[in-house]
Amino acid sequence: MAEADIKDTNPESRDSASKYQTAFRYMLLARIFEERAASLYRAGKIMGGVFMGKGQEAFSVGLGLALDHHRGDVYGPLIRDQAGRLAFGEPLIDAARTYLGSVEGPMRARDGNVHRGNIAMGLIPMISHLGSHISVVSGRLIGKRFTGQTGAIGGVCIGDGGTSTGAFHEALNQAAVEKLPLIIAVADNQFAYSTPTSRQFACKDLVDKAIGYGIEGHSIDATDLSLCLDTFEQAATRARDGQGPQLIIGHLLRLCGHGEHDDACYISAEKKQQAFGGDCLDLARQQLIEQDWASLTDIEQWTAKIQEEVEQATSSAQREPGPDPFQESWQALSTQRLAEGHTRA
Repeated sequence: MAEADIKDTNPESRDSASKYQTAFRYMLLARIFEERAASLYRAGKIMGGVFMGKGQEAFSVGLGLALDHHRGDVYGPLIRDQAGRLAFGEPLIDAARTYLGSVEGPMRARDGNVHRGNIAMGLIPMISHLGSHISVVSGRLIGKRFTGQTGAIGGVCIGDGGTSTGAFHEALNQAAVEKLPLIIAVADNQFAYSTPTSRQFACKDLVDKAIGYGIEGHSIDATDLSLCLDTFEQAATRARDGQGPQLIIGHLLRLCGHGEHDDACYISAEKKQQAFGGDCLDLARQQLIEQDWASLTDIEQWTAKIQEEVEQATSSAQREPGPDPFQESWQALSTQRLAEGHTRA
């Protein structure tokens, strides 16, 4: 997608505009792809479930762009982190293939459609025991330390509900003691499935937990794309500089049900009127226009091109075969033969 003309001649402003445009397009791509996936799910084309990140794209893309898999960074996203996955480098076709059960997908259609990754590029497949997900990313970072690899950082995502688990405590405690270069992004979307935050924790803000672990904490309005980009970029710099784990709490609202099977009737109109209840994509679109970083025509052109890309990816994946249980070896994908070029660190 071509960059829109940026009229401000100030280099710093041009850089900010370019970064904002890039982030917005990843958010838009994630939203359009997930809407297409939801449509395919309702048509019976996708088995399992579809879990959308509507309202969480700005927070997700902020972490995805702050990491760099070319530098050996490790990223552990969750079910609502399509924007972050794309920003980190996941090909759209991999997402489409996994949702649609293609044997050509990175997980060979063996796992649930959101449990996908690419170990070779540092993209860790999600596990459903969400608190434990932090330990997996920490383990990769410790492995790099043991083998003398330097300069890489890790990013891991979790929801407010996951912070209530014992695994979250153990993982954060270890990361703090080991002073790991880890960013923990907590999407405080007000509900753990349908359980409100008032029934999950008693502290005023989840960022207060950072004090107990002796790590840096940051609490932000996660509907503000600029704030998300700046906060994650600064956290990545601190992590690379040896300042240890960075806990970032993003306040937002899940603007849909837990999954497409859930009508979200428990999300009240009052919640939607709160400061965290805005749609980050709409707010980012407004900011682009107000800052003269893109015109409405530019955005319409991006949208049309993205819709075409999504249609191509999903159509291609639907034409591909599913797995044949009689032909599969069923070896773990981490074995040498199936590791797609990945070698042990």
